[in-house]
Amino acid sequence: MTPFAYVKLDDPDAVVAHLAATPGARVIGGGTTLLDLMKDGVEQADELVDITGLPLTGIVEGEDGLEVGALATMSAVARHQVVRARLPLVAETLLAGATPQLRNMATIGGNLLQRTRCWYFRDPGFAACNKRSPGSGCSALEGEHQRHAVLGTSDRCIAAHASDLAVALVALDARVDLLGAAGPRSLAVEALHRLPGDTPERETELAPGELITRVVVPFPAEAARWAYRKVRDRASFEFAVVSAAVGVEVADGLVVGARVALGGVATKPWRCRQAEAALVGRAPGEDAFRAAADVALAGARPRPGNAYKIELARCTLVRALADVTTEVAP
Repeated sequence: MTPFAYVKLDDPDAVVAHLAATPGARVIGGGTTLLDLMKDGVEQADELVDITGLPLTGIVEGEDGLEVGALATMSAVARHQVVRARLPLVAETLLAGATPQLRNMATIGGNLLQRTRCWYFRDPGFAACNKRSPGSGCSALEGEHQRHAVLGTSDRCIAAHASDLAVALVALDARVDLLGAAGPRSLAVEALHRLPGDTPERETELAPGELITRVVVPFPAEAARWAYRKVRDRASFEFAVVSAAVGVEVADGLVVGARVALGGVATKPWRCRQAEAALVGRAPGEDAFRAAADVALAGARPRPGNAYKIELARCTLVRALADVTTEVAP
């Protein structure tokens, strides 16, 4: 085991100042990702800064949306009565992830910042990975890539993003509030994660030492219906092979508003704005849904082993759209 120091701070400004003065320090909240990666030798830290004492666990209903502290646990948010009543998509994605034990520990901020499940990224002893070791190569390109991304990829990285929650938050136009050495700022969740491009080691737009302090989720239109479909190998403790978060509002027999985001198929949570535009003005049904799915997957760049994800994502999206537009029988 590699030795490291430990400090616990209870003030956000003190954490930011400490991180700025201690380049080798890493923040730890729930620890459900970081500790695993440290044990595997993927992550290293000279010091762990425990932020679980920060006053960032609140869940507050505002006039236009819900304000969720970055240290609120997945379980606490999923069972919150306002989330269940007004943001069921958020509750659904949280309950679709991990296990009850992990959801009791894992934080909302940590969930958004979790790293890929790519097995080459998590195998520092035998595999080349540009995300873990820039310039070393990408073993997945010619290796086992059945679970890897088909959207947003580059010739440096095809690792898929892992978060269920982030897919829902992107569809809901949520934002994150940040605090760093330069002060506070806000960023859309859609803009938080970076495409790999030539620098796959840079996964987010966070500046060094910057913290997520809060997630703000706008309340959607009351007339809209929402659904999350997740295709996975088993019913629990499994990451998405493909997932779709959708919201549709129908008036006078036509779609007047739509939100579409995909998970499991892209290098970041994938908002499909062109697919949304393709739905608006059309009558909900198989033809409209398939046309929107074709638009959503039009830019896919599969490898031989993950080409199946295109049709699987297409079918998953069509089913999700049908879920929210089919009237429930009396």
